Amino acid sequence: MRNALLMICFMAIGIVSCQQNSQNNQNGPGANKVKDYSVLTLVPKSVTVHNNFPASIEGQRVIEIRPMISGYLQEIHVNEGDHVKKGQLLFKINNPIYTQEVVTAKANISSAVANVNTAQMEIEKVRPLVEKEIVSNYRLKAAELTLQSKEAALEQAKATLVNAETNLGYTLIKSPQDGIIGTIPYKTGALVGSNSSMALTDLSDISNVFAYFSWNEKQVLELLSDSPGMTIEEKMKNMPKATLILSNSVEYPEKGKIEMASGLISTQTGSATFKAVFPNPAGLIRSGSSATIRIPKVKENVLIVPQSATYQLQDKRFIYTLGADNKVTAVAITSSPTDDGGYFLVSEGLKPGDKVVIEGVSSLRDGVTIIPKEVDALSFNKNIN
Repeated sequence: MRNALLMICFMAIGIVSCQQNSQNNQNGPGANKVKDYSVLTLVPKSVTVHNNFPASIEGQRVIEIRPMISGYLQEIHVNEGDHVKKGQLLFKINNPIYTQEVVTAKANISSAVANVNTAQMEIEKVRPLVEKEIVSNYRLKAAELTLQSKEAALEQAKATLVNAETNLGYTLIKSPQDGIIGTIPYKTGALVGSNSSMALTDLSDISNVFAYFSWNEKQVLELLSDSPGMTIEEKMKNMPKATLILSNSVEYPEKGKIEMASGLISTQTGSATFKAVFPNPAGLIRSGSSATIRIPKVKENVLIVPQSATYQLQDKRFIYTLGADNKVTAVAITSSPTDDGGYFLVSEGLKPGDKVVIEGVSSLRDGVTIIPKEVDALSFNKNIN
């Protein structure tokens, strides 16, 4: 009996000791400690954001090189990708018919010249006889008419020669402009003509290049509304310069001027086509390549918060604001990301002068009291491009 009482006493002492240890742990130095958090007072700022659009590149002038006549491709004087000058020989076509026509036309001219000379001699022979009234004047008039007929035949023969030489000249295909030679689908000996399904090659002038891209109806209205001017022409003239991002993600150094490529919005796609004109003096950009058009847009008096200061719950984004009692409150915001992805531009949910917690938000809960550690707003805004 005595042993049992001792056992009960030891158990009671142990229970009391555990309860005291538990209470000491709850009320220890780390329990419910108020922590420091960096807090930013929101100040409006002007910031430049960019809209990106996929684009296709075309040269300033792209010409299909096609033969005017039919024949066999005898010579190819250029290679694919060559830079050629205006008037440079590109191809030679072999068609003996045109060479023979020139020879025949020259022979006809020689015959016509002989006929003219004969007619002239006849006049010289008849005129003295008419003057002496040996023959009638009718004979002289007939000789003169014969001369006129032979002279007309000579002019016709000369015109035929010009036509034959023109056709023969079509066998030599020369460059109509400076440019870059495209692919050449035909090989030497191939039969080509004006009705061939494929051109001999394409010739592109890439001293300037056009980057074609599309805006949907909403984007057209938004971007034009931000551009000063009363008419579309004035607004297009005042549009900011565009930047071209090449397919290797490198920014092209020249800036482009935005122009309208089509005045209509497609009923099928709901978009309008525009182009940006870029100088291409070094020929770095080639026709047919792809790129991205980047257009800047300045937003005035916007509030900016770090993306790391926010969190997402379902389809909403939240940030903690600081109240007068140093307690935080989760507030839903409407925002859009900056180009670098480091910040959000807040359009709804916050106002200038609000204080927001910008670090350690994962350890916060609604209603928690903190010790605010103010961050200089001016220095914070200067670090944002």
